Order: sequence, then structure tokens, then C-alpha cells
Amino acid sequence: MPLKSTTRHIRIFAAKVENNELVPDEKALTLDIDPDNEFNWNDDAVKQVSQKFDELVKSSSGEELNEYNLRRIGSDLEHFVRSLLQTGEISYNLGSRVNNYSLGLPKVDVEPEAK
Repeated sequence: MPLKSTTRHIRIFAAKVENNELVPDEKALTLDIDPDNEFNWNDDAVKQVSQKFDELVKSSSGEELNEYNLRRIGSDLEHFVRSLLQTGEISYNLGSRVNNYSLGLPKVDVEPEAK
């Protein structure tokens, strides 16, 4: 089993993907964003998370690859996903099989009552 970090919406593996299988590799990190499809994503939001991931990995280069450091990156990315949700760049997928609203209740526009 490769070294990994798992949060609610971010999974990081010290592995590479070969033939749709994770192959442990201490020199490669693989990012899995929102594996339960809890959110509605657009290409820009996915790109932002990937760029943030690259920044975090780069800023920790030279440090030992261990569970603690991977968890720190995963936790920082989880907070970043929350910020995307709060700014409306992503939204909850209300049709998802998983609706636990772990990052806060969804914002719903309510029509004003007619008088």
C-alpha cells in the first residue's frame, strides 16, 4: 500500500497510475479530487486545485516524504476546496449519492413570497 493522505474531498498517493492501477512510487504524487463527486466542478476550478497542489508540493520539496507531510498538503487542499465552495466557484452536487455537506450547508436562492 503506498503512502497516502485522505481527507473528505482530497486523496494524495505516493504512487503513479499505470493501467488504471496505483503503483507505489516514492518519487511521484497522484492527486484524486472529490472521489465521491460531492461537488459540481468546472475545468477552471479543477485547474486551480491542481495548481495549488503543485505549489504545496514545491514548497515542501526537500522535506521527507512521510504521512505527516502528505496530510499537511491534503489538509491545505481541503481548505482550498472549501474556499472555492464559499466563493461559488464550485457547488454541491445535489444528485450525488453522498450529501453530507461537510463544508457547510448549500446556498439556495429563495424566491421572495408574493404578497
